Amino acid sequence: MDFPGLVERTGHFGHGAPHAVTVGADGRRVVFLRSAGPEDPAASLWVLNVATATESLVAAGPLDSYAVDRDACVAAFTRDGRLFRADLPRNTVTEVATDEPAEDPRPDPNGVNIGYVSRVGGSPSLRVVGPDGDRLLAGESGNAWRERGGTIGWGMADESARRFGRDRGWWWAPDGGQILAARTASSTSLHLLDLDFGWVDVHWDRETYPHVVGVRWADGGGPLITVLRRMQQHGLVLAVDPRTGETQVHAELADARWVEPVAGTPRHLPDGRVLVGGELAHDGFDARCLFADGSLLTPPSLYVRRVVGTVPRPGGPSGSPDLIVEGTDDDPAGQDVFRVRTSLGGGGAEARKITDTPGWHRAVAGGDVLVVDGVVWRGEARVTALGNQSAPLPYAPKPVFERVTDRRLPAAVLYPDGFVAGAKLPVLVTLGDGPGSQQVVNDRAAWQERQWWADAGFAVVSIDGRGTPGVAPSFEKVVHRRLVDVALSDQADALQALVGKHPDLDLTAVSVRGTGVGGWLAAMAVLRRPDVFHRAVARHPVVDWHDAPPALAERYLGDPRDSADVYTHHSLHDADPTDAVLLVGATVPGLGSVETATLDEELGFLRER
Repeated sequence: MDFPGLVERTGHFGHGAPHAVTVGADGRRVVFLRSAGPEDPAASLWVLNVATATESLVAAGPLDSYAVDRDACVAAFTRDGRLFRADLPRNTVTEVATDEPAEDPRPDPNGVNIGYVSRVGGSPSLRVVGPDGDRLLAGESGNAWRERGGTIGWGMADESARRFGRDRGWWWAPDGGQILAARTASSTSLHLLDLDFGWVDVHWDRETYPHVVGVRWADGGGPLITVLRRMQQHGLVLAVDPRTGETQVHAELADARWVEPVAGTPRHLPDGRVLVGGELAHDGFDARCLFADGSLLTPPSLYVRRVVGTVPRPGGPSGSPDLIVEGTDDDPAGQDVFRVRTSLGGGGAEARKITDTPGWHRAVAGGDVLVVDGVVWRGEARVTALGNQSAPLPYAPKPVFERVTDRRLPAAVLYPDGFVAGAKLPVLVTLGDGPGSQQVVNDRAAWQERQWWADAGFAVVSIDGRGTPGVAPSFEKVVHRRLVDVALSDQADALQALVGKHPDLDLTAVSVRGTGVGGWLAAMAVLRRPDVFHRAVARHPVVDWHDAPPALAERYLGDPRDSADVYTHHSLHDADPTDAVLLVGATVPGLGSVETATLDEELGFLRER
């Protein structure tokens, strides 16, 4: 099988599959993108009528993204800077005349106006087009950021924000009368913009809390924002008064290593309480949980990964819906979908699993409709499954999942197809994107490339050492300021432990590969532990942590101003010469490097022994 070619043609098997799924707040429509087939990269806009369980093509591709109003009646998207408005109930599309090329268009919640970002002049600006024409709402053209010779951007998420998972830079008010916008220059500020050109600044201590890591304005009440100190060890959840821009502290987040907000929080619950994600680290607990105005909503046994939304509780009052949450309750290799009761009542926190098969499950919610793994449910009734024309996955991998060492590190071993026990196999350790990104997951799609490597003659081993999410907060954060030592120790110890259960692993021939932070760790493995790791491919590795995005470097290594020795200890710059490391997309004197490399070229390098 030409697996690398198949991956390229099928977009990693994503072409033809529904994605970017959105459910209207009234539950009548499910909107999504999907291309026409397994080798068609041009995604089109589709809508599912929930009442009739029928799909309709709204706009032919190529579309990269879209946005809808509150009830998914209006969708907005762009093609080559031209703005289009889709009437989803009528299945019609019209072009909207704009004064400037548009990107990131979003209809207001009522579907009347459409806001968009323009980059004319090189500085992103925020504009609104509607019945009153096309108007500039906020923008500063030219080289306005004099301090550093840069530009000031409105409505865009900067690199730091994206590292925290915030990929947006502006948000409509629920009534469509205001926009909350980020202004990014040497720092990020937030501003409330009226459509009649009035505005107020959002007030908080931006010098102390420079990172704006989360913003939400969709559930009634005013906006909720999460801000962090530069070193990420303390944060605030703030409620913003949309009239004055003044803020009130709703919750404090603190950790001696770093704060890890829960995706999908904060948000208002229908009864006015504020939902916040946090950590429970006392009385023997070590969990990522949800709290509503300080009251615990999720049992400590549930590791919360993301809050999806809310759906009505069967037989419950309208003001007390269930939360839909993605999380893990036992095995960190799996992700399930849960209903979490928001009305505490008696009996304490309650979370009910609604996915009944092992795996890595994902959900989208809106109104009384829930989409789980592409299957649409209304209440307890199955409506239909979204059509999927993607290529079938070519392999049926059967990784053997383990928990090893006294730290119970999640691990998995994948053998070549048809492998017969008794023959020693060279080992390939896959690090993926490194600490912070799980490799040991019960998801067939995640093991396709690893099966190709296995069939090339390796026993493929994946180990989620400390620093990886899914187990417990303390498990993730013990790597603070000592990432390389803890990570390499866990990888080496786990390999030794696995040999007891998998005697066919040949630890005299161990290769390792990774990307980004995982690429850095792969190179470090050979340089620091040549007794265990013998060859490495490091794709686009972090070479010098001073050059890494500050939000990433400071999370793991602390403040570079007072941690010079820590940064030096984690640098590849002073690596001893070796021909056992191949760096792809980076250069370190003394190590082999190339600009690009195919999977076949990597395979050839790792086979050289």
